[in-house]
Amino acid sequence: MVLEFYKLKQEPFGVTPDTRFLFPTATHREALASLRYGIETGRGFLALIARPGMGKTTLLFALLEQLRESARTVFLFQTVCGPVDLIRYLLQDLGVDTPGQDMVSMHSQLNQILFREASAGRRFVLIIDEAQNLSEPVLETARLLSNFETPASKLMQIVLAGQPELAGKLDRKSLSQLRQRISIFSRLEPFTPAETFAYIEYRLGVAGHDGRPLFTRAALELIADHSAGIPRNINNLCFNALSLGCALEQAKIGPEIVREVVADLGLSSLAPKAPAPVAEPAPIAHIVSAPEPQFLAVTSPDPWFRQMAGPILMTFLMVALGLYGYTNFQFRPGGFSSVPSSTILASTQQTDPSESIEPVLHVVQQDETLGRIALSYIGYWDRAILAEIWKLNPDLVNPDLIRVGQQIRLPRRIRRAPEPAIRQSTWVPAQEQPERSH
Repeated sequence: MVLEFYKLKQEPFGVTPDTRFLFPTATHREALASLRYGIETGRGFLALIARPGMGKTTLLFALLEQLRESARTVFLFQTVCGPVDLIRYLLQDLGVDTPGQDMVSMHSQLNQILFREASAGRRFVLIIDEAQNLSEPVLETARLLSNFETPASKLMQIVLAGQPELAGKLDRKSLSQLRQRISIFSRLEPFTPAETFAYIEYRLGVAGHDGRPLFTRAALELIADHSAGIPRNINNLCFNALSLGCALEQAKIGPEIVREVVADLGLSSLAPKAPAPVAEPAPIAHIVSAPEPQFLAVTSPDPWFRQMAGPILMTFLMVALGLYGYTNFQFRPGGFSSVPSSTILASTQQTDPSESIEPVLHVVQQDETLGRIALSYIGYWDRAILAEIWKLNPDLVNPDLIRVGQQIRLPRRIRRAPEPAIRQSTWVPAQEQPERSH
């Protein structure tokens, strides 16, 4: 009925990948030419990436038509499969019966077919559509198929076509060998508004339209805006606009029809709308005198508690953080140092002056000074600590000149009470330096 009303010979906005309706935008022409060139030059692996609805399957069918006379082609779309299934689907498309055969037998049969095609001067092209669904083991199996080759050329050319998820999958480190073998990446981009207008007119012309404008300029602009330049969206909008226009007996599609179609195709329109409940109005006197529901007195918090809950919670958190900081952090000049509780206790315990010093070995890290290291291990830093460190490290020339990776022996405990801490290490003149033990 729609075709008769608008004098069309066939449906212009169908859902099947009919190559007659392939509109040659700049990106479509470039992608088709790149794939054809990669196959003719024997590059081995090629990839086509496009968002859903961009017409990549239609473009692949156009590629198959161009290769019909010069190559043996196989088109696979069963991508939810295992490695063995992939080889079985490939052989079945070639007319080889494979029930009960193992991987070795199927590889042998495939190898024979490839050599026959090469001997006849024909290329062998495998196209895998929706390849983003392939698991890593199946993609690895596809990579191994490219090992069928002679010293002069590859026996099989493989085209992986899929959505942008395929590009992300190929970037995985585990698939780096496959990624390195893909020499050509082709992409399809959404239509510009001008390309959308031309696309609609092109498909109408292929369908037998006489050329008179069927959509107003305003309608075309709305379609370009709401379709985001994706051919499948354009087809859906135009198909429904023609159907509605025919029902309304509108010879020309205007913006009001497109707006209604856009609203009808929205997801919100697909959800069932529950009828609004109709309640009988109650008398005002009854509403005023109605008792308050009892459950409100139980679930509603007490006003005093609502006012005091915040301060009580804040006080609890401050006490908890204070206890945690006391047991896990130590104040030092310039900030806090996170050190084990055992180290803090050891540095605060009073020890016997005659107690021996137990040295600990520390490897100097980036931006560390001797003073900061002492603060971390002992708890403070003064001349007494410097003297102890000097005795344990006879090769230490200047405490202000330590290097990354240097090993320094440090005392765990000192022989006397600490002097007031200083903020940074201080170089002691030579005449004041304590004598080193030899």
